[in-house]
Amino acid sequence: MKEFLLLFRSDSAERSDLSPVELEAIMNRWGKWISGIAEKEIMVGAQPLEKEGKVVRGPSKKLTDGAFMEGKEVLGGYVLLKSNNIDEAVAIANGCPVLELESGTVEVREIGSMTAR
Repeated sequence: MKEFLLLFRSDSAERSDLSPVELEAIMNRWGKWISGIAEKEIMVGAQPLEKEGKVVRGPSKKLTDGAFMEGKEVLGGYVLLKSNNIDEAVAIANGCPVLELESGTVEVREIGSMTAR
């Protein structure tokens, strides 16, 4: 099996418009979705990401606040899972609750191998 990283992004403003009841319902759906992946014994790891961060750029190693893309889009977390191929990983991603938001995206990336040269 191969490993795939699912990266979750959404617009922070869209989430801030949700009521506490709506947020709790979404978090419950996240828990159910993550549990389903874990029960299949294909999950390697999963974590939400904190809002604060730092970015190091270029040869000058310029340090800036914010480990996020320009604009309101936020990288909220990840799941690392095992799958036979990218199509199976995409099928799992299709159940992700972030996709209930208009701005929600799941980026599916295969983990490559590091080889010494």
